Amino acid sequence: MRLSACIEWLFAAEADSFSDRIRLAHRHGVEAVEFWRWTNKDIGSIEWALSETGTELTSFVAEPMIALTERANKDVFLKGLKSSMETARRLGAHILIVQAGDDLPGKPREEQKAALIDTLAAAGEMLEGSGIRLGLEPLNTLIDHVGYFLHSTVEGIDIVKATGRPEIGIVYDVYHSAVMGEDTAEVVGGNIDRVFHIHIADHPGRNEPGSGGIGLKARVDWLVEHGYTGAIGLEYRPLAKSATTIGETRRMLLKAP
Repeated sequence: MRLSACIEWLFAAEADSFSDRIRLAHRHGVEAVEFWRWTNKDIGSIEWALSETGTELTSFVAEPMIALTERANKDVFLKGLKSSMETARRLGAHILIVQAGDDLPGKPREEQKAALIDTLAAAGEMLEGSGIRLGLEPLNTLIDHVGYFLHSTVEGIDIVKATGRPEIGIVYDVYHSAVMGEDTAEVVGGNIDRVFHIHIADHPGRNEPGSGGIGLKARVDWLVEHGYTGAIGLEYRPLAKSATTIGETRRMLLKAP
């Protein structure tokens, strides 16, 4: 089981620089890391830390982070995607994460969905043959992302299927899904091939696994049993020391039922 520590939150209390967070993650036995935006980071120092430690970078966000529900944003996003792809190649990441953007007031939902599908399809064409895939992330609209367009995993899978591109899938965040009252088995169903990456955090609080009550082990076990082979993205706000929470999470996930 490969764990991917989101170093936006994990090891943030222990180190200011992202390169030092990578070194700390490696020191504590973490196989991979991930982060959000790349344009606000020292990519050179991150590249050196990844190489020095042999740590994998699983993913980061494709920029710019703009509403893909707005058709006028298509060309701007695709231009930024090209730069994100270049950075992904440089750092060895194979997944770029994309967010749909806000639900635009006054625009019919189907019109926004069509714009989103069109932009993602064009992104898939750009990604063809690169070894890099794009994961669309549904988010909860009840707590963390009020006004966001895509809060349904089922709809997210329908959207990525509608692109007709194998390079386009979803990032399945178990926390966001649970907040929206979804059951993992029901919403993912037979579409595990479209799940490119997963994130976990407990609810309530979005803290480390075991701090809440959403049954993370059972949900992750289902995903793995049904064919998910990627890393387990740890995207939570640690209440204790990061290394401690990661060790406890690994033990919990590996524990026999």
